[in-house]
Amino acid sequence: MSIAFFAPLQPPGHPMPSGDRAMGRALIAALEAGGHCVTLASDLRLHDRHGDTDHQDALFARARDEVTRLLSDPQAKTWTAWLTYHNYYKAPDLIGPAVARGLGIPYLQVESTRARKRLVGPWARFAAAAEAASDTAHTILYVTERDAETLRRDAPEGQILRHLPPFLARSDLPEPSTLKGAMLSVGMMRAGDKMESYALTARTLASLPKALYWRLEIAGDGPKRDAVAAMMEPFGDRVRLLGALDADTLATKYGQASLLLWPGVNEAFGLSYLEAQAAGVPVVAQNRPGVRDVVHTPLTDVTAGPTSLASEVLHLITHPKEQRELGATARAAVADRHLLTHATNTLTKTLEGLR
Repeated sequence: MSIAFFAPLQPPGHPMPSGDRAMGRALIAALEAGGHCVTLASDLRLHDRHGDTDHQDALFARARDEVTRLLSDPQAKTWTAWLTYHNYYKAPDLIGPAVARGLGIPYLQVESTRARKRLVGPWARFAAAAEAASDTAHTILYVTERDAETLRRDAPEGQILRHLPPFLARSDLPEPSTLKGAMLSVGMMRAGDKMESYALTARTLASLPKALYWRLEIAGDGPKRDAVAAMMEPFGDRVRLLGALDADTLATKYGQASLLLWPGVNEAFGLSYLEAQAAGVPVVAQNRPGVRDVVHTPLTDVTAGPTSLASEVLHLITHPKEQRELGATARAAVADRHLLTHATNTLTKTLEGLR
């Protein structure tokens, strides 16, 4: 099939590295691995971070112009389906439903979320547009059980919901980690949930026994780098900030890491968890929605905070046999359900159902 692909939050070619961009690229790779022709229908970004109604009005206008452009584009006449990735109240798909309707082709979504509570407030118009787009979809592929709950609750009659677990854009596993290197944290350094995870990480390190030998390397960068550095300053040279790493360098770090420490505050799911576990690196994270969809090692109690996280770090460091066993179990789980082949099969079956 010839698929029109659109990601309103962040186009797959966007220069800013993120899990959202990585997942968009992985979806394209999975579709192409199934023999489908994928065209990036538009690189228009329809994102309003702050609830700015003037900004939303401008994006509505740009989206209308984009719909007109696409419906007059001869290439669009070759598309047999439209697939939108990550439609939600801050980045609604204002283009796909109208173009799909105009071309008479099926409209599908991947990783959409319902948020009826946002139908009032500064994002009300965007939230209504996101809900309308989801209502229009023939099929929605959800990636986490948290998303599935509201999708099932609000699905219009006849809409198909299908599970597509988060996945890596690769068909095989990397070499297993030696587990002999430092602990690793991977996360963007920006305000909000990411900084809450960094704060929890710092409190976890402070809760470790003074006599325990440990080291932590942090891969990531962003506007809050100085704030993260200040949080980690009390630990001296035990913590190293590596900055943003390219894929090959990060893979090398996974290949040495003893464990991945990342609490996961409000993570949608977190591809770094899958990357670590693919290398057989056990994860220390909290039992949160989204996180539990991708982490296959024991998760800690959120209410116990850094104490529980520190206890798990201590246990893994002092029990190397169990550390290896947990890493191997997680690695097998990634191979079973979180690689390109599984995603390609799910997407292909979904598209075959449209014929």
